Amino acid sequence: MSAPLMSLVWTDHVTGRQGFLVVDRLVRGVASGGLRMRPGCTLEEVTGLARGMTMKEALHYDPEGRYVPLGGAKGGIDCDPRDPEAYPLLVRYLRAMRPYIESFWTTGEDLGLTQDLVDRAAGEAGLVSSVQAVYPLLDDETAARRRLADAFAVEVDGIGLDELAGGCGVAESALTALDRAGVPHRGTRVAVQGFGTMGGATARFLARAGLAVVAVADVKGTVANPAGLDVEALLRARDAYGAVDRAVLRPGDLELPGDAWLATDAEVLVPAAVSYAIDPANEHLVTARWVVEAANMPVLPEAEERLIARGVTVLPDVVVNSGTNAWWWWTLFGDIGPDADEAFAHLRRSMRALVGLMLDRAESDGTTPRAAAHALVTDRLPVIAERFGWYR
Repeated sequence: MSAPLMSLVWTDHVTGRQGFLVVDRLVRGVASGGLRMRPGCTLEEVTGLARGMTMKEALHYDPEGRYVPLGGAKGGIDCDPRDPEAYPLLVRYLRAMRPYIESFWTTGEDLGLTQDLVDRAAGEAGLVSSVQAVYPLLDDETAARRRLADAFAVEVDGIGLDELAGGCGVAESALTALDRAGVPHRGTRVAVQGFGTMGGATARFLARAGLAVVAVADVKGTVANPAGLDVEALLRARDAYGAVDRAVLRPGDLELPGDAWLATDAEVLVPAAVSYAIDPANEHLVTARWVVEAANMPVLPEAEERLIARGVTVLPDVVVNSGTNAWWWWTLFGDIGPDADEAFAHLRRSMRALVGLMLDRAESDGTTPRAAAHALVTDRLPVIAERFGWYR
């Protein structure tokens, strides 16, 4: 595996906290990847995330589409987003990264940060937009920016389309796996770790598809009900960080420890929060048949090997949670309009095709879904490089 094009460590002069930027590679001079904020964030973590973004971009390459893949990058800040110093720190980080964001790094929300917060901080840092580096690649910048702004203004049952896009992709990945195995949606149980943007939206789509969401974990612990939780009530009762107000729990809903989600009696497990959530010390608790990686890098490699040996299928993050990034670019480049139904239909078609292709490749090669996803990227990167060029 080649080294990234650029790795940068930044130290805040006020708090002494560190931030990171890793550019894995550039395609057409631009790289795409969100900015996360969490305590304990490291350069190694951000490097892995940047490589994952290169893969996600390549996997959604469609020679017939208007959206052309970019390179992969990622930013990170070592700070608890609830810390009173978090927002000023974010502004200072973006101000320091301004030359890169103006020139070649397009970024947005990730773990610990919402897009609204990133946009507000970017404005204070003197940026036009967190994705302004892609503007020179657009046929009609004014129309494209208006289309994306209109899309961000769309809400579906109280939740913004920008929040729902990623969860739609995760849910469709899980549903594709169930359909291939001949498992009916209704009655299939799912546990979700994390109830923020990705976890909350995934839970909604899976519940509406007929699955029973039997456990949800947030920073306060795990809420569970073997008969199924009221997902919509929980969504209405969560705060900006995905924590659910326990006052809305019904009789029969249980309050359990934070790690109880892992051992929940469910067919589908969706880690949708932090990286490295499933490790060699806790993987034996997993009883699910499928682990669907909504978070970035939630399963450590050794844990994944053990899960596979026990017959558990791990659907990898580079495919499963790629819908958010793709939706941004499909909208900005004009493959879809600022409409929820159109967005969800496009996401479902694309994710179902991509997951199907990955699982077909895994079956034909006699390998894992993750290895199959890497093989698909290996096939596509030379095509992208030949057509558009890259720097790595």
